[in-house]
Amino acid sequence: MECLLCDMARLIPMNTPGLLIWEPHTTSPMMPILLLYTSLFICQKPDFVIYILIYVDDILVTGSNATEIQLIISALQASFAVKDLGNLHYFLGIEALWCSNGVYLTQRKYIADLLQKTKMDHAKPCSSPMASTCRLTSTDGEPFEDVHLFRSVVGSLQYLAFTRPDLAFSVHKVSKFMHKPLDSQSLAVKRILRYLKHSIYTGLLITQCKDHTLQAFSDSDWAAERDDRRSVGAYCIYMGTNLISWSCKQQQMVARSSTEAEYKAIANAAAELSWFQSILRELGLPSQCIPTLWCDNIGATYLTSNPKFHARTKHIEIDFHFVRDKVCNKELVVKFISSKDQLADALTKPLPPNQFRQVMINLNVRELPFRLRGRVEDHVTAAHIQDTSDDLQDEDQDIDQAATVTKPMITLRENSYFEKRKI
Repeated sequence: MECLLCDMARLIPMNTPGLLIWEPHTTSPMMPILLLYTSLFICQKPDFVIYILIYVDDILVTGSNATEIQLIISALQASFAVKDLGNLHYFLGIEALWCSNGVYLTQRKYIADLLQKTKMDHAKPCSSPMASTCRLTSTDGEPFEDVHLFRSVVGSLQYLAFTRPDLAFSVHKVSKFMHKPLDSQSLAVKRILRYLKHSIYTGLLITQCKDHTLQAFSDSDWAAERDDRRSVGAYCIYMGTNLISWSCKQQQMVARSSTEAEYKAIANAAAELSWFQSILRELGLPSQCIPTLWCDNIGATYLTSNPKFHARTKHIEIDFHFVRDKVCNKELVVKFISSKDQLADALTKPLPPNQFRQVMINLNVRELPFRLRGRVEDHVTAAHIQDTSDDLQDEDQDIDQAATVTKPMITLRENSYFEKRKI
């Protein structure tokens, strides 16, 4: 089996409700399937493997052998009232658009409905979700009148961020003010909606890849939150060249230095890498190489392997030092990377539009090919989604000199540290 995309997934809705009825049948001798993580089932044989994912009454079936997949579906139909909808195209608000070398995951229909619900379907598009000068606080502005609407829209944005890493930071920022939103935060939400209008034909590209090597990028913005001076930590994890996980969260404790903030971000990324190593082994896709974690802070990089730093960093919780154990046991390699090549940078701070666009490419957020766009009732015209220099100047006044990217950021396929190597 080359990868998880060797056969298209099949979507099967089931009339029988719930996992409680499903589990006893799957553990019967008729279907020897291993249950993992509550809703994931695996049927593994020497010559094939089948994966079954269940959410309430919807079932996804995929695997390495089309004939065996059909046998599994027939076995399900013998026990339940199920209907085979064919290859996966739509699941839980996420649309799967298949292309020659992989699949685009997009939520364009969900975006169109959200824009219509908020009456932003005719708003002026913008090319980044948050201005690079935006600094939201809990005291900057007057209380927003419709708190219920604010919470509803931000909740929808949180769901969109599941397939849109380019939204991770901006949605994280506005989500901090759900309890008492202000006018300034409502304007930030409108900015995100305008960006969605611009990028409705955008999806997360996942390609076929024989390389199962895990790599992660971790970053932090020290003392970024003006209300409590806590840092923002983020990471993004790749399997081969595919982005498979990302996170943007406020750290729970105030960091006393940028090194401490970066080290905490490394620890969180290392924990996620460990989980992915475990699940890949259970899926029968173990990585042959030690995972690499890239950090743009030299002090934090040294701290993962140098015990001499311990006396100076006792204020860092012991829990985070499990990273050091993994490095010593050769289960993880932490390396330094230049800040300009840090792919997690867009998850910790707002970027100017030109720089943000290049980071989107590195995060595998791509515009859909025209042949895959189809018809969506979103009232988006080609003029709306086309960038102009006037739009960029209108969105960010600080992009002219210091924020201008003079050297394009490296892409995944051009970057040497994405090449498979021996460690």
